[in-house]
Amino acid sequence: MKPISNDLRRDTVVALDPLDLGRFDVGPGKRLIPICGWLITLASGRRVLLDTGFPPAYASDERATALADGLDSFGRLVGFGAEHTVLGALGRHGVVASDISHVILSHSHIDHVGGLGLFPGATIILSAAERALPKPLYFGKAQPMAWPEAPYIAIDRTTEICRGLRLYLTPGHTAGHLSALVRVQGRATVLAIDAIYRLSEPAEGYPDAADPVVAARSGRMLLRLARRYRARLIPGHEPITRP
Repeated sequence: MKPISNDLRRDTVVALDPLDLGRFDVGPGKRLIPICGWLITLASGRRVLLDTGFPPAYASDERATALADGLDSFGRLVGFGAEHTVLGALGRHGVVASDISHVILSHSHIDHVGGLGLFPGATIILSAAERALPKPLYFGKAQPMAWPEAPYIAIDRTTEICRGLRLYLTPGHTAGHLSALVRVQGRATVLAIDAIYRLSEPAEGYPDAADPVVAARSGRMLLRLARRYRARLIPGHEPITRP
């Protein structure tokens, strides 16, 4: 494991852009949910990626891949094409894989970890609890991915990555889940990711979490954080909007 470099710590966030990584139909009576990622640009020109969406193989042979992974038991991707892979979404911003200096992984479920191995020059930042898993969680009993060979920064506490980007441990959805506070030119955004899956989840009791009790504690912390910084809080699977 490597520490955060002083050079990175001194850098500053100058832009935060949402990435459209597709739509997922979670079944009858439930709405279509977006799959989201985030591109964070720093003053030095570094590009930091937060989450990587579904595996790119889903764009070329969704049915076969879903059957192999068991995902068809849960739902289906809708209209998932090359433009919704993480590289396709980055391409719409004029960014290629080699431009990414760091990849932050909120947690290792299939819709967040699928493109993790596509950035060979990047350092991967994740929680120590998630990195301690033998393999990424992926989906259900399917764990076809290994952790990519890469430099890793594994955090076990609230961590300031650079000026304007702070990561928080928000366990519950998974034991090693991370959320982010991003500040750009005086505006603050809390990226809850799946610690608050949708706006209604706190009232529903976090039914999609591995540990709903712990998830509720993390959710309350994020809501307090948003109030403290007068930040906009963006859940992980609400429609993508600009912060």
